[in-house]
Amino acid sequence: MGDTLIKKILIGVVVLLLGAAGAVYYELKSSGLMRDPVYDTVAPAIPELARPAILVLHKTNGFIHKEGLPAATAMLEELAAENEWHLYQTDNAASHNAADLARFDAVIWNNTSGDILTPEQRTDFKAWLEQGGQWLGLHAAGGDPSYEWQWYMEALIGAQFIGHTMSPQFQDADVLTVEPSSLTAHLASPWRIAQEEWYAFDRNPRNTGSTILLAMDESSYDTEELFFPDPSMPGEHPIAWMHAIGEGRAIYNAIGHTAVTYALPEYRQFVVAAVELMLASGRE
Repeated sequence: MGDTLIKKILIGVVVLLLGAAGAVYYELKSSGLMRDPVYDTVAPAIPELARPAILVLHKTNGFIHKEGLPAATAMLEELAAENEWHLYQTDNAASHNAADLARFDAVIWNNTSGDILTPEQRTDFKAWLEQGGQWLGLHAAGGDPSYEWQWYMEALIGAQFIGHTMSPQFQDADVLTVEPSSLTAHLASPWRIAQEEWYAFDRNPRNTGSTILLAMDESSYDTEELFFPDPSMPGEHPIAWMHAIGEGRAIYNAIGHTAVTYALPEYRQFVVAAVELMLASGRE
C-alpha cells in the first residue's frame, strides 16, 4: 500500500471521528446537556456571611449534570444547616477573585465542567489555595476529557479523567477504603454503591503525593467501555483522594453522577468529614 493511499485513509478516519464527535456534541447541546463556554467577568454581590463561610461554585462550561448537580446543591444546603456552616452557592466564576476568596474558609466545586476561570481568576484562585485555601471537588469537577488549564488537571486534581462506565453506564460496585482518615472512618470496606457511573483516570495520583481515600474493586463491576478508551486502571483504581497544594489542601471525590448518591448517609458523612477537616485546617 502506497504512502499516499495510507495518508488518504488516515485523513478519512480523522474526518469520520471528528464528524462523530461533532454529532455527539450537537446532540448533547440540543438536549440541554452541553453549553458553549461563557466566562464571567463581573463578580456577584456576595452578602456578609458569618464564619465558617464556604463558597460553592457550580459553573458549567461543558457537560451539565442535570441530575447530580441540583441534588448536590440541595445536599450541601441541608448539611450546612445541620452543621452551622454558612454557604454562598453561585454559578458565577467571577466570585473567584482575591478579595472575595479571602472571605471564605473553603471552596467547593460542585459538578463544575469545562474551563470556567479567566486567566486573572486562575491566578487569584491558585494563590488563595497555595496560601492556605481549602478546596473540595465533587464528581464532574474532575471529569472533563481535557483541560486548557494544565495546572488544574496536573496539580489540583492530580490525574486526567479518561473515561467512565458505559456498558452499562450505571452499575453497582464495591468501593474500598484505602488509607485511614476521618473522611472514611465511618465506611464499611467494601462499601457497596448501587447504580453509579464510575470514572477512570490516566494515572494514580498516589504517585505524585496524594493520599488515596477510596478505590474501586474492579472485579465488582463491568469495565467494558463503549465511548472512552478504558474505564479500568492497572493496579490501584483511586476514586477519592487528597493532597497538599502549597499551604492549602485539595480533596477530590469522583463519585456522584446520580441524585440518589447524594442521599446516601455514607456519602453525606464523607462530605461532612471533608468540610470539617478543611475548616479545622483554616482555624489552625
